[in-house]
Amino acid sequence: MYWKDKWLKLIRLLTGACSQQMDGKPLVLQTKAGETDAMKVLIISDTHGNHKNLDRVLELERPYGQVIHLGDLEGDEDYLIDAAGCPVAAVRGNNDYFSQLPQEQVIEVAGKRALITHGHYYYVAAGTEHLVKEAKGRDAELAMFGHTHRPLIRQEQGLTILNPGSLSYPRQENHRPSYIVMETDGQGRVEIILKYL
Repeated sequence: MYWKDKWLKLIRLLTGACSQQMDGKPLVLQTKAGETDAMKVLIISDTHGNHKNLDRVLELERPYGQVIHLGDLEGDEDYLIDAAGCPVAAVRGNNDYFSQLPQEQVIEVAGKRALITHGHYYYVAAGTEHLVKEAKGRDAELAMFGHTHRPLIRQEQGLTILNPGSLSYPRQENHRPSYIVMETDGQGRVEIILKYL
C-alpha cells in the first residue's frame, strides 16, 4: 500500500493534479459576522527579485490592507515593504540565503488562523500532507505556501490550502504569473480567488 500511495502522488505531481484550481470561481469561507473589517489581502510568492510583475500586481490590486509574501523574495524585503504601503507578512524561502525573515509564521488573516511558510521544509513539491499535519497541529484554518510555482486552492480535512503560484517563473500548464486575492466583507464572508496577469 505504501508504494501505491507514493506512485499515485508522483503521477498527480507529474500530471499537474496537485495544482488544482477553482477555475476563476471564488472559494467562499465564513467567519462570524463583525469578526473582521472589510479588507483585501494580496497573497504572492516566488518573485525572485523580479520587480516588473510584482509592481504590476501591487498597482492593479490597490487598495489592499495587507500583503502576504510566501518566500523567495531574494533580497527584496525592504522593496516590498516600501512598495506595498501597508502591513506585510513574509517568510524566508529556499533562495533567501541571507534573509532575516522567519522560516514560517502563524498569523491571523480575515479572522482565521493561518500558517504561512515557503513550504520546502514540508516537501510540498511531493504533496501537502506534511504541511496539512503541521497546520492542523497548530490549530490553523488556513495553510499558505509557495515553492512549487504552481497555484493551488484546495480544502482538505477542514483546512483551506493556498499557493498563489509565482509572479516571476510560473510552472503550471498555462505559464501565466499568478497570485491570490482574499477579500472580507465585514459581515463574515471571505472570498478567495486565484488571479493571473
